Amino acid sequence: MDNISDIDLRRCLERLAADDAEAFSDLYTLYWERLFSIAFHRLADRAEAEDVVHDVFMSLWTHRHLKDISDLDRYLAVAVKYAVLARIRNQRKRSLLLQGFGLPAPSSNDGSEKLDQKLLIERLQGEVERLPDRCRLIFKYSREAGMPVREIAEVLHISPRTVEHQLSKALRRLRFAMRSFLSIFL
Repeated sequence: MDNISDIDLRRCLERLAADDAEAFSDLYTLYWERLFSIAFHRLADRAEAEDVVHDVFMSLWTHRHLKDISDLDRYLAVAVKYAVLARIRNQRKRSLLLQGFGLPAPSSNDGSEKLDQKLLIERLQGEVERLPDRCRLIFKYSREAGMPVREIAEVLHISPRTVEHQLSKALRRLRFAMRSFLSIFL
């Protein structure tokens, strides 16, 4: 199935829309290596690239009834591109969040370190979501969006001092909530 004609591809997509798992398998076999190459080139991490490609294929299967795809090559390549960009954006957010607590960003491809970092980030994100609404919003503007205090104050129509106070309050609460969890990593 390496050289598939447009007609064969259209038939394969029609079969896919009709819930034909074999058509999905054929498309997966045909495109997986090419899509993996795109993702790996941008991420330089085998596991991350595999995850991206699997996510794209899962989305294709999940939305098989809704798609009217005229150029599957382009559709899948663009889907991988956007999935890679989203993954990079999420990695940056996580790194900023960790750095906000004085913790190093994940630097190696060691699986156990990544798992530890992932658990830490999930726990930290959960604690951020438990902050009071205003405090959480200010913290996210500061740590995730990287906005300076003065800009946050302008956007929210509050004083810079209030922003500083809310950031201080958020950090105190998060440090307290994360104290025992962080002791494992420090």
